[in-house]
Amino acid sequence: MYVSARERKLLERLLADDRDVTVGELAEELNVSARTVHRDLQGLESVLRRYGLGLAKKAGVGIRLVGAEENKQALAAELLRLSHHEYTPEERQLMILIALLEATEPVKLVSLAHDLNVTVATVSLDLDKLEQTVEAYGLSLIRKRGYGVELAGSESAKRRLISDLLFRHVDEHEFLTLMKESIRRRADEPFDTMAEKLLGFVDRKNLAIIEQQIEQVKEKFPFTMADSSYIAFVVHLALAMERIKRGEAIHFDPRDLQALQATKEYEIARVLAESLERAFGIDIPNEEVGYMTMHLMGAKWRSRQGAMMEEPSLAVGMKAQQLIRFVSDKLGVDLSIDRTLYEDLVVHLKPALYRLEHGMGVANPLLDQIKQDYAELFAIVADGARQLFGDISVPDEEIGYLVLHFAAALMREKKGWKVLVICSSGLGTAKILATRLKKEIPDIVSLEQASVFEWKEKDASAYDLVVSTVPLADEGGPYFTVSPMLTEEEARAIREFLERKSAARKRAEKEPAARRNRPSLEAMKAIRCISETIVHLLDGFSLEVVKVRSVHELLADACRRLERNGVIVDANVVFEELQRRESLGGLGIPGTTLALYHARSFAVLRPSLTMYRLDAPQTVPGMDGEPMEMNTVVLLLGPADADEEVLSVLSHVSTLLVKNEQSAATLAYGGEDEVYSLISGHLEQFFDDYWVSMKE
Repeated sequence: MYVSARERKLLERLLADDRDVTVGELAEELNVSARTVHRDLQGLESVLRRYGLGLAKKAGVGIRLVGAEENKQALAAELLRLSHHEYTPEERQLMILIALLEATEPVKLVSLAHDLNVTVATVSLDLDKLEQTVEAYGLSLIRKRGYGVELAGSESAKRRLISDLLFRHVDEHEFLTLMKESIRRRADEPFDTMAEKLLGFVDRKNLAIIEQQIEQVKEKFPFTMADSSYIAFVVHLALAMERIKRGEAIHFDPRDLQALQATKEYEIARVLAESLERAFGIDIPNEEVGYMTMHLMGAKWRSRQGAMMEEPSLAVGMKAQQLIRFVSDKLGVDLSIDRTLYEDLVVHLKPALYRLEHGMGVANPLLDQIKQDYAELFAIVADGARQLFGDISVPDEEIGYLVLHFAAALMREKKGWKVLVICSSGLGTAKILATRLKKEIPDIVSLEQASVFEWKEKDASAYDLVVSTVPLADEGGPYFTVSPMLTEEEARAIREFLERKSAARKRAEKEPAARRNRPSLEAMKAIRCISETIVHLLDGFSLEVVKVRSVHELLADACRRLERNGVIVDANVVFEELQRRESLGGLGIPGTTLALYHARSFAVLRPSLTMYRLDAPQTVPGMDGEPMEMNTVVLLLGPADADEEVLSVLSHVSTLLVKNEQSAATLAYGGEDEVYSLISGHLEQFFDDYWVSMKE
């Protein structure tokens, strides 16, 4: 079978989507006229008939590929087996980039032209177009007559380009399949498709080894890494192992490396590097450990518990609150009370801002769909990001992910079905699917998203509905496999399922009240832990007015007083921990006159919240690095081995400092009774929300 490059792309597009697609959409995607698409479709009818397939055309609706699923799979497999003698311009340019990235010396244009079955002039034009692409990564093309062409630039930039190419052209599910060793092709067989050529950068044999080493240090991770970041990290390490063997070294500014070495992520990276050295029999230089550290600091993490107990998170929390208020004002909807939105934004923004500040780009395969579905919201969030993040340029890819968080918040309701949505990335596609579900079935409320890796650990019986965009292991429980855009047939099947479930629920409502809405024993333990933590904080709370002195003297006195009160067992240990935290960066909260000093230590016996009002302000470094006037010290302490529930309460106290201007003003200038009332009301609302969520 022979099909042209454009016809192949047309077939791949129709095979990838079960919904109707218009000729106009196809023409726009292929960058041709509608007439050309019609002509190509006519030419493909004989090919489709050979596989027992056809085209269903509906006026005003679109075109859809129809036929048995096994016939579609057979055609897809044949397309993969085709030797592509003709490439599209985009594929050809990608092939040239791959060749340049793999090469250790200049590549002759004649050689490229021969491999791609085009003229040297065509290759030269392709290189002209690639100039702008590589420049965006700080790379350049060296082109000389008789010399050939060479990709010049830093090793870190080349690896960033390779990673971006992989994520732009290889579906995440392909990575998951590859890393779970369920790929059918042997590791030594040749690559045919464009995706497989890109996967050639990654030695498949090494992936399993790398995963084993990560598993050994996994308990040191602060939280669970989102699938998209986990994949990126594994791919980065695989690339690093290959290129270290080839002598391609990363170069780091010594001052930047020294700053990274002070972080907890560097300690994790160092332990992992030692493990990889033993596994691969290589020496990993400190610069590579620093680069691994940057990936960990730029990763997306799943758990929100305790996230606000870190200084950078609190600083980011201020930006998150400002963005929420900006979007709320523009939409006329108050989203400031949505705690899930706030915590999700903090978890997302912290690594996102780090990535942006250090030139670590992020791919967003859903960007076009997000812009189409949420045009108004996208414009509002983009405007807010430009105003709030100052000189940090936030690209559309990051804006798209922020939009998904706001879209999820807008559709969130307190009543309805409890749904678990799963996709390979764990966040992005899941939110798109949740939105589609909400649109098709208004009674559904999507409160939780999860990744493929987490499925086996989930209790499917805890949800009314489980849907996934990728096939899952059967051990996790029953679920629906659907497309991210949710077809009419899929929505109908889910509605019928929920109708049956609704009937069963009504029968269950006739049971005695004592047997309904009864939280599990684990839930009751969590509620008890949260209530005890709140009681400790409120019972031990005090606001003391102190005479001007150094902040260190104030903290030392405060620790000694807490030791006498039995809150901590060693004042010196806690004081040293507070000083260590201060050395990592400013603790003043910009836009306020507050400073948050906090620590977790084994010398702390129970959670504690105390405040100290200075009779004259002092100048301290803020979390943004700028000096600021401070008149109130907030001292928040917790045990080092605190449960997640304890950390969630402490984190919630931290959010009060950046909630809004009114709260900050009360904390900075209010009397003890007024401040106590604010804090107790804040914690009471937190407890009520938690109790309701436990019963749902």
